[in-house]
Amino acid sequence: MTQINIARSGRISPEIARIAKTEHVTADLIRRGLSDGTIVIPKNKNRDVSIPSGIGKGLKTKINANIGTSKDSSDISSEIRKMEEAIGLGSDAIMDLSTGNMIEKTRRKILAESAVPVGTVPIYEIVITGLKRFGFIKDIPVGYMLGILESQAKEGVDFFTIHAGVTSQAINALKKNPRILDIVSRGGAFLAEWMLENDRENPFYEHFDEVMDIAKRYDVTLSLGDGLRPGAIADATDSPQILELLTLGELQKKALKYGVQVMIEGPGHVPIDQIEANVLLEKSICNGAPFYVLGPLVTDVAPGYDHITAAIGGAIAASKGADFLCYVTPSEHLRLPTLEDVREGVIASKIAAHAADIAKGIKGAIDWDIAISKARKERNWEKQFALAIDSARPKKYRAQSKPGEKDVCTMCSDYCSIKMAEKCFKR
Repeated sequence: MTQINIARSGRISPEIARIAKTEHVTADLIRRGLSDGTIVIPKNKNRDVSIPSGIGKGLKTKINANIGTSKDSSDISSEIRKMEEAIGLGSDAIMDLSTGNMIEKTRRKILAESAVPVGTVPIYEIVITGLKRFGFIKDIPVGYMLGILESQAKEGVDFFTIHAGVTSQAINALKKNPRILDIVSRGGAFLAEWMLENDRENPFYEHFDEVMDIAKRYDVTLSLGDGLRPGAIADATDSPQILELLTLGELQKKALKYGVQVMIEGPGHVPIDQIEANVLLEKSICNGAPFYVLGPLVTDVAPGYDHITAAIGGAIAASKGADFLCYVTPSEHLRLPTLEDVREGVIASKIAAHAADIAKGIKGAIDWDIAISKARKERNWEKQFALAIDSARPKKYRAQSKPGEKDVCTMCSDYCSIKMAEKCFKR
């Protein structure tokens, strides 16, 4: 049975029970969220997930880390190290975005090694392998596309990004309302080329019933992708983006009724003053489905620092109701991320998610901050390191500053305000 089937029958699955315990919420809250589509638990029937994640209403904001090979770099062992680093730092899910050689082998290795849910964008394998077999994107048959979905589902992929909202209507709207950057989604661009070359509708939209059949058979969560997300803040919240969102709302409703878990992917590059509206639109149009956002990046002028621009947007989006943050690394738009880029991206995203959880009043969120603040007052450095999101960097900084035997840091040294206040307010 699928997670939704179990929840709708009034029962509690092992995954629901475990997530309820780690989230400090009732199992019934998660069961009801699964039933009404406001919570998802990405877990394929064919795969064991030792650290399952609940994503959605009333739960902690989760984060995802993207890894995967490219045409210029197909070192599987390097991607596995990135995955291990991301999970070790607290990533709740991994997405394999491989487009390099040995795409199937890479995915199978990630599925075998990952302790957390694993997602893919099936159109990548469809195009990469389809080009070798058929020569041109336009010549890839729909049956081949659906076959790739089924093969990935059989292997155990927990969630799929499916760009079913890139419809002919939305592409026509894009033609009438040109952007600075027309399509920045790789999956969206692949599908747009297939559609325009064949003068046909999006195959994932036209054959959505077959997509749902595959998803339900293996209990794959559908992450309905934002193939027309803005890639420049000046393009944000335009008619193509909203048209796509309206379509995704219709498909979410259809899939939920059919018994398939769904979350919705969102922008993208969005100025700060539009983030709340984007979250509220998704929640309204898509019936409260979990919202999975890439960033959003709040400015376009910081290449090399986009983990920061994304963390700013992610914190705001999550505080307003977004449920799942896709990390962005410093190398976004520039290169395949290194191990250190992955580390920086995960930590920035974790900071954003936790800051949002405090604002959302998630149970226990602020307790973490209170604990580290008390350790700071006591100048208990080891406890501060243990409680930090990243324990390695603060430990390294303190060691490099050579504080000696002092219980203060070298910023204030003997003029430590905490120590002075301690003497003044001695109780």
